[in-house]
Amino acid sequence: MIQLHLRSGHDRRIRRGHPWVFSNEIQTPCNEIKPGETIEILTATGEYLGTGYYNPHSLIAGRLLSRQRECIDCVEFYRDRLHKAMLMRKAIYGESTAIRLVHGEGDYLPGLVVDRYDNVLAVQFLTLGIDCRSSLILQALTEIFEPVAIVGRNNVAVRDLENLPRQVEILRGQLPDRLEITENGLRFKVDILHGQKTGHFLDQKENHLALRDRVNGKRILDLFCYSGSWSVHAARYGANEVIGIDISPGAVALAQENARLNFQENICRFVQSDVFDSLRQFHGNNERFGGIILDPPAFIKNRKRMREGIKGYLTINRRAMELLEPDGVLFTCTCSHHMDRETFLDTLRQAAFQAGREMRLLEIRGQSYDHPVLCSCPETEYLKCAVLQACG
Repeated sequence: MIQLHLRSGHDRRIRRGHPWVFSNEIQTPCNEIKPGETIEILTATGEYLGTGYYNPHSLIAGRLLSRQRECIDCVEFYRDRLHKAMLMRKAIYGESTAIRLVHGEGDYLPGLVVDRYDNVLAVQFLTLGIDCRSSLILQALTEIFEPVAIVGRNNVAVRDLENLPRQVEILRGQLPDRLEITENGLRFKVDILHGQKTGHFLDQKENHLALRDRVNGKRILDLFCYSGSWSVHAARYGANEVIGIDISPGAVALAQENARLNFQENICRFVQSDVFDSLRQFHGNNERFGGIILDPPAFIKNRKRMREGIKGYLTINRRAMELLEPDGVLFTCTCSHHMDRETFLDTLRQAAFQAGREMRLLEIRGQSYDHPVLCSCPETEYLKCAVLQACG
């Protein structure tokens, strides 16, 4: 097996459990190594650190799948990892079939995401090394879960960094005419081929429960509503009016259908509009809301866009805070892993100051339990959800 030595003093982070090896940490990159090939990572003095795969075209040149010498190019390896991931989810969610089965580094499978929607699986091969092993992974998934279909949702920007094409395709089986899941006792239709992420925001299912006892009898504004999961939960927990805003006509149509599925169409109303335009319009009309939900897409795609992204979060949270009634509650999220919790909270503090509102932090939440965070890899914690209340 090909062995790569790290430069002296560059093994500390990996010793502590982080699975990434950056290109500038390797002593002498070997041009003869094929992209995606299996490698062993060693210290400068030759001590074994782990086994993984290599991509000379990426800043993250190596990703470790194992800390012991074992074969990562056989179906048995992926069957074992998938089985362990499944058992972890079962211990938390029982037999739920709307769940993230694999969360990349959090499940010691960097570059792989697998979501389960009933008897259909959505997979993302995010790195070249995982893409090269896709047939092994698909075989293991088929043996364990026996899905009627597996869909490759490989249309994400991160694949550009790995010199991989973006594409969506049915990899195995045949999709059912209709795909529906249950979350917190509510029903949601999933658009697995054209929807955002892999079809549904599975990472927010615990955060939706935070609406309970905080929206009863209130007028709620749901911004970037997508398929209406926040809106429908708010209606279920007693909101007397919910307005959902999304720029996508497909998302609005899906949200309307999900409201009907749960008999909340008289409470929920969805509008196709740019969120920033809608916020300005609501402000101009002096409208107020008892609760506002902000669940935008990631404004910070990479570190180079930190300043621009923070400005976006600052603006949108300030405008939302301005629209809150006295004692109104703001549920605000960021899914940018480049924005850590303290930076997010500091942005919210600045937004409150600019809005002239005193805000009370009720709680700070994260991603659902089937999106495990690896303590040694802070990049696995990407979702932050803050619940704040306007003080008068």
